[in-house]
Amino acid sequence: MNIDRLRDIREDRDLSQSDIAKVLHMSQVQYSRYETGLRSIPIDKLAILAKYYGVSTDYLLGLTNERKPYPKVKI
Repeated sequence: MNIDRLRDIREDRDLSQSDIAKVLHMSQVQYSRYETGLRSIPIDKLAILAKYYGVSTDYLLGLTNERKPYPKVKI
């Protein structure tokens, strides 16, 4: 996990850790553990963040520098 990217994308949008913690339905302390690398982000929380920020999970994970999310799959 690219923890710097997680913090940077939040700060780029002038959001606090508490703001994002509310989106994820958790405490600020729990969320801060993700940003500091003390805890790994569960897949469901990662997906919520990707949707919230409008980026791909690969971008949040640091696997690509392309912010654009993938097209939705039609089922």
